Amino acid sequence: MRRITLALFFISIAFFAQSQTVNLFDGKSLAGWYMDVPDLQADSSLRIPFIIRDGLLVSLGTPQGHLISEAEYENYTLELDYRFAGEPGNCGILVHASTPRALYGMFPKSIEVQLMHSNAGDFWCIEQNIEVEDMEARRGPKENWGVNGKKLRRIKNLTDDSEKPLGEWNHIKIRCDADKVTVWLNGDLVNDGFNATATRGKIALQAEGAEVEFKNVMLTKL
Repeated sequence: MRRITLALFFISIAFFAQSQTVNLFDGKSLAGWYMDVPDLQADSSLRIPFIIRDGLLVSLGTPQGHLISEAEYENYTLELDYRFAGEPGNCGILVHASTPRALYGMFPKSIEVQLMHSNAGDFWCIEQNIEVEDMEARRGPKENWGVNGKKLRRIKNLTDDSEKPLGEWNHIKIRCDADKVTVWLNGDLVNDGFNATATRGKIALQAEGAEVEFKNVMLTKL
């Protein structure tokens, strides 16, 4: 009887853990997401930059804009796989996204986790702020810090060699816990921020010049 009770206990734990994890991309549609693409809004004849191809979510890179979750989230872990489909370039994942087009008439107010080739794991402050250890070494002179315009908004990641070779899939894990944002890339800790000025918001994927494929977009509530 005790073995049966323990087995049921562990099964219930596993079921609870699974129930806290949601798949944000069903492999067939953009259900649960919407686009904010300024140039496409101005000219509907332009191509749509976010598509489904072979069961993958694809950012074509242009026209530039964002694919934004309809729901807001707080206290979660986001994990997904990504790779550059052709030439390497720029892209990012935005967490705690809120006010649309808050920077340069394009970027929503948020904290960006950079995916740009050779810079994956950097933080970019977009009308929100976050801190890290060794802040001046990784961000530059304190008097130039800021969250908009030409201020120093980039906070460099902790490693230089965590990305896979081009064409291979990278696995990124982003943990948002209260005012902390922690990022792992292919198992390596690449950034660890605290005192974030936002703790809740939407999630956004960028179209920022390069074609990027995404799969296994999973969110687990903490």
